[in-house]
Amino acid sequence: MKTIAIIAASFCLAGAAMAQAPAPSPSATAGATCKTQIAPKNLHGAALTSADKKCCTDAATAQKLNGAAKTSFVKACTTSAGS
Repeated sequence: MKTIAIIAASFCLAGAAMAQAPAPSPSATAGATCKTQIAPKNLHGAALTSADKKCCTDAATAQKLNGAAKTSFVKACTTSAGS
């Protein structure tokens, strides 16, 4: 009987550990930050796209990313910013 209780308790603990939400990616966080910075400017079209890309590029530079990592970060950032 004790064995069954121990097994049931271990399943409960394992389930609680797996139920935690994953942390957002850095590019998604940067995209949200860029979105909040650009929104008050009320930009549309090419101006919005350009400002969003510049903000995401600046965020990648601040994180000292280069090459493919920078390109991937900027792409994910601009996608999450929603431009």
